[in-house]
Amino acid sequence: RSPPGVADGARRAGAMSGPRESLLRVVPDRFEALVSGVRFGQFVSVGVVGLICDTAVLLTLTEGFGVLPELATLAGIETAILVMFVANERWTFADASTDGSLGRRLVRSHLVRASGSTTQFLIFTGVYRLLFVPLSVAGIDLWLLVAKGAGVAVGMAVNYVFESIFTWQVHHDDRR
Repeated sequence: RSPPGVADGARRAGAMSGPRESLLRVVPDRFEALVSGVRFGQFVSVGVVGLICDTAVLLTLTEGFGVLPELATLAGIETAILVMFVANERWTFADASTDGSLGRRLVRSHLVRASGSTTQFLIFTGVYRLLFVPLSVAGIDLWLLVAKGAGVAVGMAVNYVFESIFTWQVHHDDRR
């Protein structure tokens, strides 16, 4: 007998091949939408837009106004969350289950992203403060960007899984 969540004979019999198909054999059906290459690509694309906004706020506040990098990164994260919510709502998860109002999804998104944002902030702070390497060009602290990139990379993975499951509930939607 197959494990719970394995729906069709092709998956049970291992008739599929390749990394995606191997992953699908062990992923329960309700979470299969998480491994959608198209949706993940859209999520990453939206993340790049968020990263640009986040980084612009970080650099503007630290380099232009002398704000403490940790405070500036928090402002950048919030800016990016709002921009990415709108883009994900309209594009990445436009076909997903949308239980509740837009306002409720925005609140849920903030609550869900708290894990990814906390992860991003802690990694940013650790890299920036504990692993600091003086790196500047034309008077701009480029180590900020290294620390930001490290935090964003880890935080993005956390956000993708949590947003997919809790905010847009892709496991309730048969469309991929």
